[in-house]
Amino acid sequence: MKRKRARKPSRALTENQQSFTFSRRSFFLGGVQLGIGGLLAARMGWIAIAQNEKYALQAESNRVNLSLMLPRRGWIVDRNGLPLATNKTSFRVDIIPERLTNSDAVLGQLQTLLTLPDTELARIKTDIKKASGFQPIMVAENISYETFAAVSIRTNDLRGVVPSQFFTRFYPDGPSVGHLCGYVGAASSKQYEETKNPLLIMPGFKIGKEGLEKVLDPNLRGTPGARRTEVMANGRPIRELETTPDKPGQPMKLTIDAGLQAYTSRRIGMQSGAAVVIDCTNGGILAMSSMPSFDPNNFSDGIGRLEWKMMQEDEQKPMLNKAVQGLYPPGSTVKPAAALAALMMGVDPDETIYCGGGYMLGGRRFRCLGHHGPINMRNAIMKSCNTYFYTIAHRLGYDNIAAYARMLGMGQRFDLPVPSQYFGTVPDSGWLKKKHKRDWGVFDSLNATIGQGYVQTSPLQLAVLAARIASGRAIIPRLIHGNHPPDPLLNVPPEYLQIVREGMDRVVNANGTAVRSRLNIPGVQMAGKTGTAQVRGLPTDKRRAANTGKYRDHGLFVFFAPSDAPRYAGAVVIEHGMGGAKAAAPVAKDMMTYLFEPERAMATLQSLEAAWGGDPGERLRRKTEAYMAANDPAFAKQVAAEGSVEDEELAKKKAEEEAKKKAEEENATSAEVDAEREGADSDTPEKPEPDAKPKTEKPRSGRNSVEPNSTSTKPTPPSSGATPVPTTEPNPLDKLNGETLTPQAPPVVPQ
Repeated sequence: MKRKRARKPSRALTENQQSFTFSRRSFFLGGVQLGIGGLLAARMGWIAIAQNEKYALQAESNRVNLSLMLPRRGWIVDRNGLPLATNKTSFRVDIIPERLTNSDAVLGQLQTLLTLPDTELARIKTDIKKASGFQPIMVAENISYETFAAVSIRTNDLRGVVPSQFFTRFYPDGPSVGHLCGYVGAASSKQYEETKNPLLIMPGFKIGKEGLEKVLDPNLRGTPGARRTEVMANGRPIRELETTPDKPGQPMKLTIDAGLQAYTSRRIGMQSGAAVVIDCTNGGILAMSSMPSFDPNNFSDGIGRLEWKMMQEDEQKPMLNKAVQGLYPPGSTVKPAAALAALMMGVDPDETIYCGGGYMLGGRRFRCLGHHGPINMRNAIMKSCNTYFYTIAHRLGYDNIAAYARMLGMGQRFDLPVPSQYFGTVPDSGWLKKKHKRDWGVFDSLNATIGQGYVQTSPLQLAVLAARIASGRAIIPRLIHGNHPPDPLLNVPPEYLQIVREGMDRVVNANGTAVRSRLNIPGVQMAGKTGTAQVRGLPTDKRRAANTGKYRDHGLFVFFAPSDAPRYAGAVVIEHGMGGAKAAAPVAKDMMTYLFEPERAMATLQSLEAAWGGDPGERLRRKTEAYMAANDPAFAKQVAAEGSVEDEELAKKKAEEEAKKKAEEENATSAEVDAEREGADSDTPEKPEPDAKPKTEKPRSGRNSVEPNSTSTKPTPPSSGATPVPTTEPNPLDKLNGETLTPQAPPVVPQ
């Protein structure tokens, strides 16, 4: 048997040992508890002291709702304080995509409450898909108060729907100020990402998108206000605590005359073109119209996709500001500039040049549609005699004429609050060598002198040309009203300017090309110069037979009034008007009549609009309705499903139109002119004058020989003793707008 090992007796714990073990555990647990308590106390202290402001603000925000109040946009007013762009109270409904739940149910209720068509519902759904974050999506704008109230009382059931009352932009004259004022619209997500300004994502807030609204946006925008409202836990308001009013934007006063601006836009009528009127005393632009135009009210409210498609398809390019972005061959409207250059180069204004209906340059004949016989400078302007100016151009060279054309405003960019403007082209030998890699020819001089060939200008530049000739000053056009120092005098003898003015006066008030546009106002006469510019290089007989509008010649007219003491000057360009006397001069006549006898001018306009079908706003509304009616509902819904028209799309289309317009004009002038089809100003009468000699052709000795048309072999300057501009004397316009204008050295003419 195995013996069992005896068990060792267990050690007995003494009372002291038990007490020590208990105390150690108690200290450990107490330390842990103390540490946790210390951490909690430190955290509570951090929250209560260090982050007191943060949590007090959060608590306050739970009790008080702080909301921004949209600032009212500054008014745009004319020189007399009459509104061109104002604000009006409106109601709208927006959706915040980030807060939207159960979108189908919410949109269904909104469609019922707001009576939304299916096309609008398709547009809203597309916009929601494309939206990001808290960027609001416009559902309906300019709704009635009853509809606004019906949506407002259901906001607890319509999560993500934000009804609001705000001030919307309103343009009283609609399309008449479309290109001048531009329009406003909601900020894009890209614009918000650039600035992170919370104002940009507030429903109803608009920023300038085009025209003056865009350029002057920082001044017009204003400062938002704020409202503090005590609310319940569910967001229901209890009482209003405090309100800080918004600070409206700065009102901008323009040099524009609101009545003349509206009248000019309406008077252009069904035609496509532009007109500019300038105050000769200070350079203030009284009217700057481009038609057809768009209604800026439609853009401010959010233009529909179908309406935008209609404007894209319009061949008259209603989105293009033709006054500053349209480039046209000026035609015979630049002959006063050529005449002034000739005087400065020593040509005697009383020298007569024989016009037998054309000018031979070697074997090429440059036609003049009239047979004017012996003609001097004043009458050459009056009759728009090409032969006279061909002879002068060949004698002087166009480089000398181009310098004075630039001095009068052609080819310049002016400091105006417009998004963009085109310079145009005043060519010379250096420009041609650089642009087309060839030398300047005599035929280039002949073409350019009558405003054809490569010459391109805008209606604004033509208006400045007329204003500088009329005033004798280097008029700088202005749009913002204010006190400006007088513009400097042109470095031209006053008697030379008077000779040119006399010729332009005869155009309208003697036996000139615009006699039918003579003002019927006692004591007031208008002076001017008509012009007809080729659009395409077509033979004359084919141009007249062309029925397609885009191949017809442009009609132009520059003018000033009163002719004896000029106060107003301007230019009218009518696209494809088939002649300045026929299309442009009557518009200028009525514009000047409005300034001196507005009642008579309005009576004329009303009779014209009765035949046209109403004012521009009425015609545009009917055109839009007809376009929409012509498209079936399925197509309209398909177009609407593309969503709202985005800023990038507007900018892209506008850039395309501008580039296309510029390319068309450049292409139309880049081809070499055929002498057999190069016509004169079509305003010139075709039948021979009573004193005209029979049309005869004299033998030529060479291709570049000059036709011996001149009856004076020793040209003499006017009796005033004025001498040509010396080459060492700086022209006061040399640094105007950063462009150097240095005429070439004129030949010394024997006295």
